[in-house]
Amino acid sequence: MRHRAGPRHARRPVPTLLRGIYLPRSMDAAAFAMTTYGIPLLVLAATDSASLTGLAFALEWIPRLGAFAVAGALVDRHGTTRVIRFASAARALVVLGAALVLPAQSGGLGQTVTVMLLAACTGVLTEFSYIATETAGAKASRDAQGRAHRVQSVLLGIDQVATLAGPALAAVLLQWAGAPGMLTVIAGFSLLAALLVPRQHHQDSSATAQPVLQGLHTGWSTLRSLPALGWLVGGLTVSNLAVGLLQAAAPVIVVKQLGHSTADVGMVWSAAAVASLAAIALCRRAIDHWGLWPVGAVSATIAASACAAVSLARTYSAYLALIAVLMAGEGGMTVVLRTLRSRLIPAPVFGATLSLTILLLLLPFPLAGLLVAAASPALLGHVISACAALQALGLFAAFARLRTTPGVRTCLA
Repeated sequence: MRHRAGPRHARRPVPTLLRGIYLPRSMDAAAFAMTTYGIPLLVLAATDSASLTGLAFALEWIPRLGAFAVAGALVDRHGTTRVIRFASAARALVVLGAALVLPAQSGGLGQTVTVMLLAACTGVLTEFSYIATETAGAKASRDAQGRAHRVQSVLLGIDQVATLAGPALAAVLLQWAGAPGMLTVIAGFSLLAALLVPRQHHQDSSATAQPVLQGLHTGWSTLRSLPALGWLVGGLTVSNLAVGLLQAAAPVIVVKQLGHSTADVGMVWSAAAVASLAAIALCRRAIDHWGLWPVGAVSATIAASACAAVSLARTYSAYLALIAVLMAGEGGMTVVLRTLRSRLIPAPVFGATLSLTILLLLLPFPLAGLLVAAASPALLGHVISACAALQALGLFAAFARLRTTPGVRTCLA
């Protein structure tokens, strides 16, 4: 007679998408947005220097790029739960340490160096947690099968809500509670992300374990075998030079040229997030009816047109509106990218390949920061126009090639 297994052998219930994916992703995205947009504002407020603001943006992104060479392989080897918990907890400790140190500094070089180091450290840790949450989201998309783009739309919506609230919250906290208040809230979101991530139920380490430094090579080999994904990533990489330039230059343009406050910089990106959220909702329904390629092509046209017009904006309202339209187009293209990525990349190498694709997409961001640091504010309009032209050419080439690439029609339908 067989004995029933005791309670200690009972399988833990599988977390729902809300508890297992969406809540941890929300906390991580909030910390990401506040860090990304809040630290350059902190540098501008402390130094009143356009060059140092651009340099801070570059220093915030350069260490992130270095993390991608190993982050995906670590996720493949150790699983998403461990990476999210470690990265989020470490980020909380770093920002809490900075919150304690900054009030003791009266300004000048010491404060600037502290904030620059803070940007670099939080950038690395944030990207580790981001890749882990992306990998968990991709698994949920694969489990959803034909509804993968709906899961990706929710994940992208979470990111955009964080982008909506994060810049404004960071600006308000910086103005009314100072750097310690802003950094403490970032630490709170980071700790919540570490606590809310559920226990990982399955980890096939034998299938995914590999030397960490081979992760970049694995991702490159996989990307080369997927021409559809490769062309899309290439086009969006060129596009991101223009997006990164606008992001890095926003404090300089809004404060120095248009004469508004640092809080208004946060409002620009909050308004852009609202437009992006609307675009994501529309794209989800549009993909159901017309497929990925038409939605991606229309989104690319909207983004390129808006970016070309930004350099002509002479008022804050026009600048805000054009950035919102640009980011709406970017939101639509990101839904297409995430859906295609979740469909095409094999599960055993997803983390490494995801790392490489994000690495390529983010390569232009530190370059954009260096361009802002090197160019005088009077020349920023010409630099933006040149990058907008490159963006239009890159997106046109990518989507034209996608339409004619053999074997792509099925994935893009």
